[in-house]
Amino acid sequence: MANTFKVITRDVCPASSGTPETLYTVQSGSTVVVLGMTLANVHTSQVTASVKLVSTTNQSGSTQNTTAHLIKDVPIPVGSSVEIMSGNKIVLNADDRITVDCSVADKVSVTMSYMEIT
Repeated sequence: MANTFKVITRDVCPASSGTPETLYTVQSGSTVVVLGMTLANVHTSQVTASVKLVSTTNQSGSTQNTTAHLIKDVPIPVGSSVEIMSGNKIVLNADDRITVDCSVADKVSVTMSYMEIT
């Protein structure tokens, strides 16, 4: 098994407010550990942002996963950022997705660090 540290960034997202943009989808045959995620407000006024884990995987003997909010409608003041992981880790399975939404289109910048296990 190879462990590779990676980062994914978006200068601005989502393209349309109210339509979450997929930041990352786990590839088949991989497991991912999200190590950190930062959202920065690049607008001239406060915005709110939401991040979801979209998962339909089923762990052995468990109920099938569903979509869960990692954060919902968190206010981000002008010129500020929010670190949503705060030392926690989230494990993603193949085909799981991380989506980002913002109250204003193209006004939140996102950085996500993760370890991919293949």
